[in-house]
Amino acid sequence: MTTMTVVKKASLASADLKAAGQRAGADSGDPQIAVETLAPDATGNLGVWECQPGGWPVVNRPDTEFTYILSGRARLTDDTTGAVVEIGGGDLVILPPGWSGRWDVLETVRKVYAIY
Repeated sequence: MTTMTVVKKASLASADLKAAGQRAGADSGDPQIAVETLAPDATGNLGVWECQPGGWPVVNRPDTEFTYILSGRARLTDDTTGAVVEIGGGDLVILPPGWSGRWDVLETVRKVYAIY
């Protein structure tokens, strides 16, 4: 049976996430991450993600990431344009396939994401 998934705003902000270790490819700080998968039967990878301060490069992403920042601050650097943008709670970011750049988490970030 197929059912919908509803996650209330308060749960997104306060849910206990599962520790998943250091962010792969980290080259600055100690960006420990935690994740909670949402709607495991849905197409794609959907969930809540949190990361402590640190940074890592992204080279030629293989997929699209649609992400809504709930809290915290990060800096994204786009390799193609050289643009550096600070993002925080309430911001929406869409990273397309082939995107290369850098994430630098300045204050612990919590986000809702869909990767497909």
